[in-house]
Amino acid sequence: MINVLYEDNHIIAVVKPAGVLAQGDKTGDESMIDAVKKYLKEKYKKPGNVFLGLLHRLDRPVSGIMLFAKTSKGANRLSEQFRNRKIGKIYHAMVVGEPKKQDTLINDDMVLHYQLVKKEKYSLLKITIEGGKYHQIRKQLSAAHLPIVGDVKYGGPKWDDERAIALCATGLTFETATDQKCVELSIDLPKVWEDN
Repeated sequence: MINVLYEDNHIIAVVKPAGVLAQGDKTGDESMIDAVKKYLKEKYKKPGNVFLGLLHRLDRPVSGIMLFAKTSKGANRLSEQFRNRKIGKIYHAMVVGEPKKQDTLINDDMVLHYQLVKKEKYSLLKITIEGGKYHQIRKQLSAAHLPIVGDVKYGGPKWDDERAIALCATGLTFETATDQKCVELSIDLPKVWEDN
């Protein structure tokens, strides 16, 4: 069963678990698009195909909030907000290393801001980015010698759940497609993080 955070006539926001694809690939594994289409088909008893627009992606090992369009109007309006960087995105990551209390990392036109939330065995960071390039957060933190826990591809240590890394999209702010109402969504950190 999928965890729906917000739904109106044009858009739906859900929580993507770590290890699940955002959209289908050659593996044939069920993706979030498949799961949300199935949910909408059953909820509204829709015959035939269900329209669902993918507005942004999260890497397979990343968990967090994902936004989809239920109509072409929703897809157009929200895609425009993503293009114009009007969507607010907050991430949290557990990293190895000694980060400053807060910092801005800039490389290859990618900008990442972080704040240190707490430091125990690992450091918990609250992150915002400008842009959203492929593996941006993972690459930038690794380049700053702050690899994400579980992200062995970018130098992080292994951890219990091999399908996941300690990166979660925890906040999303956007305007609705028709009445420009501001919606702010947030989720708690994954429970599994508490054990590390």
